[in-house]
Amino acid sequence: MCLAIPLCITEINGNDAIGEREGIRRSIRLDFIENPKVGEYVIVHAGFAIERLGEEQAKANIAAAREVENELRNL
Repeated sequence: MCLAIPLCITEINGNDAIGEREGIRRSIRLDFIENPKVGEYVIVHAGFAIERLGEEQAKANIAAAREVENELRNL
């Protein structure tokens, strides 16, 4: 199963970028995002940013993912 995750764009080099979440950095592609900017949040699936996400929603999604991760550790 693959999940789409929110990442904050921290570096851009053409259609290649670095996205970050809680200190974890990932290489991502920006082919589907028009005029991406450093500091924006995007939903990433299979290494591709597929949609912009507002900061408030991104932070809520990250908090929800953190909660699920913590619960899985307690199983």
